[in-house]
Amino acid sequence: MRTDSSPGNLPAREHLPAGSAGTPVLDVVIPVYNEEKDLQPCVVRLHEHLKRTFPYAFRITVADNASTDTTPQVAARLESEIPEVRSFRLEQKGRGRALRTVWSASDAPILAYMDVDLSTDLNALLPLVAPLISGHSDLAIGSRLARSSRVVRGAKREFISRTYNLILRGSLQARFSDAQCGFKAIRRDVAQVLLPLIEDTGWFFDTEMLVLAERAGLRIHEVPVDWVDDPNSTVHIVKTATDDLKGVWRVGRALATGSLPLDRLARPFGDDPRDRDLTDVPKGLARQLVGFCVVGALSTLFYLLLYSGFRSFSGSQIANALALLVSAVANTAANRRLTFGVRGRGSAVRHQAQGLVVFGIGLALTSGSLAALNAATSSPAHSTELAVLIAANLAATVLRFLLFRAWVFPDRRDETAASTVVASHNPASPTYGTTTAAHQQHQHPHPQHPHTPLPQRPNATAPQSPYINYDHNQTNEFRAGEAADRTWGDATMQLQAVRPHDHDPRDTRDAR
Repeated sequence: MRTDSSPGNLPAREHLPAGSAGTPVLDVVIPVYNEEKDLQPCVVRLHEHLKRTFPYAFRITVADNASTDTTPQVAARLESEIPEVRSFRLEQKGRGRALRTVWSASDAPILAYMDVDLSTDLNALLPLVAPLISGHSDLAIGSRLARSSRVVRGAKREFISRTYNLILRGSLQARFSDAQCGFKAIRRDVAQVLLPLIEDTGWFFDTEMLVLAERAGLRIHEVPVDWVDDPNSTVHIVKTATDDLKGVWRVGRALATGSLPLDRLARPFGDDPRDRDLTDVPKGLARQLVGFCVVGALSTLFYLLLYSGFRSFSGSQIANALALLVSAVANTAANRRLTFGVRGRGSAVRHQAQGLVVFGIGLALTSGSLAALNAATSSPAHSTELAVLIAANLAATVLRFLLFRAWVFPDRRDETAASTVVASHNPASPTYGTTTAAHQQHQHPHPQHPHTPLPQRPNATAPQSPYINYDHNQTNEFRAGEAADRTWGDATMQLQAVRPHDHDPRDTRDAR
């Protein structure tokens, strides 16, 4: 499937309108492990800051990662004393596991997390989540490497952080500046589709989430932060770095083979409904032209090098045919993946066969040009041969793009529009449902306002919405394709909402 023209499984981002009190707008998760000393000061300080500065309803969730000290008791006491605080206990370690579990069960439309040491200045919290509330961005991260950031930390951590981000840029082509800052937020509708694609359950969870989101074309907003290093941090740098490098290799291999259905995270182009209603305009033409030209230029250089090599031991016609054949296979594979966004191995053989037909047309043009040159002069100079071949290849390139776009990799959006799955999001309910486009239009006759009003922060005496739905018969349903079970079939999954007692040590079931 071509991601540039796919309408995607995510709806267009919309500004969440302000309204009456109800479900918390923001759920800030604090993952902790043996933080009995720092937990209470952190939660109290964060709660006071949100009470003073955040204009909407919020929740603070303490996610305990199998602590062995009195952290669970501290979290339970905070929950009983502060109405906006919830505690959650996991029997397995892993920051990524904690975030995935709590975010998957949360009913807040905006999900965030921060480290318990509060190294990041809390004044950056509202700028972090504001683009998500407004509908401008899908994810937001704090960046310690932005020009206007102010950071206090040792040379060792500074070197490790910058080296790690250089590795991400060089190996995974990441464009975000800081993957490791413990200060991030995501829209819930994005999290419901993105989280099942993430495998890591530890410290690499953040990086994997950002890389997949960026490759899927989601918008990541970066906020410069003021950050002070915690000298008492318990992070094991060597083990974390090793696990991160393994994660980089795994994600890079998955992206190279196209095994991740990132097109399911595609957004419709533009926020103005008029942009999505344009007709008779080829979607992604400009991007395809740029990609095709880049691939074509590299293929031409590759072809000329091959021709020069083959020409040293064979005639011009044989050298031309061999060079064209090898470069044509590489050109088709590169255009398939980079220009037209086709991932996976499906139809790869058919695409290569059609590419060889296009290669035959190019061979006829270039061979005919060489034949005409040889007819005009018996022994043409090598530079003259190259000039003729370049001109013939330019003509063949134009024809190749047209054939690729119209025949080899056609736009099949119209054929699948009737069965397109569009995610529907209701912040007032933990259920994430999907409907067909026609059904969604029936449910929301005014698609520009699909969301319920954004709840204001309730009074201290107002009843709080429960964090988890304890109804055993209710499940969270959403269409994530085949993300969770790795079968990649078009199936609807039933996900049971995570409840605190699922991980009760008295429960005989295996902890997940």
